Parts: sequence; structure tokens; C-alpha cells
Amino acid sequence: MFILSLFKNIGVSLYLFIYLIIPYSAISQTLKIDFARDLENSLNARDLEFIKKNFGNDESQNITKQFSKIINDFPESKWKIKKLKSNIPNKNFLKIKVFGEKIVNGEIYILNSNFDYLFTVVNGKIDEGLIKNLFTTIRNDNKKIDISFKIPDKVLTGSKYDIDIILNKPLEEVIIAGAIKPHQVNSFFEQEILLEPLSSGGIFKMTRAPSKPGIQIWSGIIAHPEGMITFTKSINIVDKL
Repeated sequence: MFILSLFKNIGVSLYLFIYLIIPYSAISQTLKIDFARDLENSLNARDLEFIKKNFGNDESQNITKQFSKIINDFPESKWKIKKLKSNIPNKNFLKIKVFGEKIVNGEIYILNSNFDYLFTVVNGKIDEGLIKNLFTTIRNDNKKIDISFKIPDKVLTGSKYDIDIILNKPLEEVIIAGAIKPHQVNSFFEQEILLEPLSSGGIFKMTRAPSKPGIQIWSGIIAHPEGMITFTKSINIVDKL
């Protein structure tokens, strides 16, 4: 359920994990106790029959297509899925983690993605799903870069809020490059992020939430002498906290 393109040169073309954020995916009605485990096992075993059986036709085709993309980029990726209690009526709640690594030109790129998956069940098939609290990173620095991501999970409609990507040990004489960009939830196009030199120890941005409830997505990249980090974060835009 994810997609990315590997880093190119300093003019980076970054593909988002947009299909993770599509607000029309979900999971099934008389939900069995072991459903989360079965879904996890099917994804890890690359067994798409389970998806075809529990998702509607359109969703099954979409998920199969997107699943193939993540497997193509990270062949050894693994899923961990846990069913949690939902406090929203008629909604089920899964906490999902996806992780993997890939070696390119001798460098190890590590994928780590966490998100919540809210869904209902219609006629025994997956329907009305929603991805929330998505945070995905891809990095090739072997965790040598000491970095903090201070991005809220939810904000009020129309309110101002801060996005801070902090390098806790900035380099004095070395130029670090980076950029951050908002994206539309329904966008399936490649998203290009052009790097610029960072004069301070990270990316610091004040922005304003949309005027209507929904999901806002931010993606960015940090280029550091120790490696690169790309990230994607979804923010819930709500009309009351």
C-alpha cells in the first residue's frame, strides 16, 4: 500500500505514498477476531487472494496495483497490523506499520511508515476507509543524522500552526539542503521537491490550515553530508479539538 521513487541527484523527484492517504479504502463487516492477523499474514506472504476476497472489486484492483509498487521498490518490506478499540461509532480501527530496506549503489535505504486506518464494513466488504496520522520516512543515513520532526497530528480549520524539522546537531561550515511542500490528498501525480540551501539547523515553517475539515499532507527532504531523509506526514484538519 505504498509507493516511492529512489533519490536521484540533488534535484530530487519525490514520489509520495499517496495511495496510503486515499480516503476510500477499508476492511470488512462481521470482522473476525483474527482479521488483523490474517491481513498482516497475507500482505507479508504476498497473498493477494485475501485482498480480493475481503475488498470490493475497485478497491481490490487499486490495492493490488499499489501493493505491487511497494514490493517493487522494497521487495523485503514487512507489515505489522494491530486492531485497536475505536471510540468512533460504526468504525473499526487498525494501527499499521510498514518497514523495509533496499540496497542501491552500496547504500541502504530504509523505509518506515506508521498510520492509523479507520474503516467501516458494507455488505461484508471493505468500504469507507480513512488513513490518519500517517508518518513515513525513507533514509539512507544509518540513523547518523540526529533529527526531530515536530509536526502536529491535528489542527483547527483556518488556524496557523508550525512545522519544525530540527537538526539537533547542525554543522557549522557545511551547507545542508532541504525543502518541504504541501500536497493534495487525491493527487496521483509525481510530486517534485526542489532542494534549497538551509541557512539554519533545519526547516522551520509557519502555515495555515485549510478552511474545511479534511487531511493536509506535507512532504519534504533533508540532504545532509551523512545522507538523505525524505518524509511524508498527514495532518487532520478538524473543526473542533
